[in-house]
Amino acid sequence: MKPGLGTLLRHLTELLDGAVEAAYEEAGIDYRPRYTPVMRALMQQSPATIGHIAATAGMTQPAATQTVALMIKKGLVSAEAGAEDGRQRLIQLTKQGQALLPLLQECWRATAMAADSLEADLPYSLQQTLEDTISALEAKSYGARIREARGTIKKDNVEAGTKTRTASGKATKQAAGRKKSTSS
Repeated sequence: MKPGLGTLLRHLTELLDGAVEAAYEEAGIDYRPRYTPVMRALMQQSPATIGHIAATAGMTQPAATQTVALMIKKGLVSAEAGAEDGRQRLIQLTKQGQALLPLLQECWRATAMAADSLEADLPYSLQQTLEDTISALEAKSYGARIREARGTIKKDNVEAGTKTRTASGKATKQAAGRKKSTSS
């Protein structure tokens, strides 16, 4: 059986992130690849709100919040209440986070070169494919596509008069108004 899209994407992420994480370890840096979008956002503007970090980094706000929490524990960033709105947290690099930047930038250059090497080995641009996929999903979410497919399946079942199982396991007749067969 052919692996599903989610399985392939998780495997690709494991291969890429595992190699990048190993490169950080080889450079003597205790750092996770998931921190990079936050670090880059804070290099552009610091302090910044979680919302700004999420928008700049191209990640969801919950993902940014979780990543920042991990980075606070590592001592890479700090959070302070905003002056105008005490509920809003302003995130900034700590001295430890700032001190890592030169080493990180060297690792990022090596990672970019490795990505270029991978792109050169492929018959198509992985970068462009991913960007196009993200754009298509922003235009029409994967959830909407799944709901649409379910509707098609249900419609096909109704037309075919097939039985499907409900979540509770009961068999239900999809074709409403069909005469029951008298033959056994």
